[in-house]
Amino acid sequence: MAKLYFKYGAMGSSKSAQALITKFNYEEKGMTVWLIKPSVDTRDGADIIKSRVGLREHAQIITPSQSIIREFRKAGPHDVIIADESQFFTPSQIDELRELVDKEDLPVLCFGLRTDFMTRFFPGSMRLMELADSITEIKTICACGSKATVNARIDAEGRVVTEGSQVFLGGNDSYTAMCHRCWKKAVESGEPVLLHSPSRE
Repeated sequence: MAKLYFKYGAMGSSKSAQALITKFNYEEKGMTVWLIKPSVDTRDGADIIKSRVGLREHAQIITPSQSIIREFRKAGPHDVIIADESQFFTPSQIDELRELVDKEDLPVLCFGLRTDFMTRFFPGSMRLMELADSITEIKTICACGSKATVNARIDAEGRVVTEGSQVFLGGNDSYTAMCHRCWKKAVESGEPVLLHSPSRE
């Protein structure tokens, strides 16, 4: 029986790499994969999914107003759906992915962030937490060595930002993964934080 999977992690946890490796594994077994991403994620090009380790693939982009079910029908038959940056899908689009699992017996694997820079759910991620059959954390670490859970947004001076819109596209120059304790300490102190080397997931 097919399942809806949500695999989440903080920035830099290699979610995109795992999505693309999963696609490769399915295709190696002769299965067809429908690779999709939300249109809001344009960091590497509108229809490109790229990982920090150099993997990259073309994906079909889905706008907030599009029906995923309708686009799936247009795309033709596939054996599995893999979605990257799933936090940016609307809750109704997540409902559609759930419907494809139930009615088509089609595995759907969603990769993305759970929470934003203020530790609050993205709407798409919240719906995935409510509907997914399998929820897995892809772990990464804070600079202190503890497990990172916060996607800290950083300004040009290296200070942690606590105001702004929920969606702000950026890589390692704008975000860093931190444990909650270090994030809270950085917010309260206002001191710049040490960023890792410039690359992106």
